[in-house]
Amino acid sequence: MPRELDEVDRGILYRLQRDARGTTAQEIAETVGVSPSTVRNRIDRLETEGVINGYHPEIDYEAANLPLQVLFICTAPASHRSELADRILDVQGVVDLREMMTGRHNIHVEVVATSTTDISRITDAIHDLGLEIESSELIKRRRRQPFDHFHFADLDGGTSDAGP
Repeated sequence: MPRELDEVDRGILYRLQRDARGTTAQEIAETVGVSPSTVRNRIDRLETEGVINGYHPEIDYEAANLPLQVLFICTAPASHRSELADRILDVQGVVDLREMMTGRHNIHVEVVATSTTDISRITDAIHDLGLEIESSELIKRRRRQPFDHFHFADLDGGTSDAGP
């Protein structure tokens, strides 16, 4: 059973979401009002408990000469959805997969590619696995932000607002 996160945990998670690589334990400690060693211990515990599952770079695929980003909206039989989702991850070019709990369009697959030939190969691989592609959308830009439940307003010059 997941444990309840306290204000310190939420503050740590918020800061890590904003900039995990460029934020020190000292900076987080100053924000949440504990010592840097407490922050490091909390991060270790959050990692051990599976709350934090890794630190991943945000890549500008266009700058990395992968100019095509496509979102495939797919349908898989509900009884095979999880198995098919696992197998799609083996397709070269797949960078993100979302398995949906409800609805007909129950697998969303994001891919990156250098050419339409790559997109055709990925499309064929998805079909070969037995999924029906309902639509494919060319992605212009993706934007992310930290989950606001972890928000600490004092990071932006206000007061702490980390309550539920």
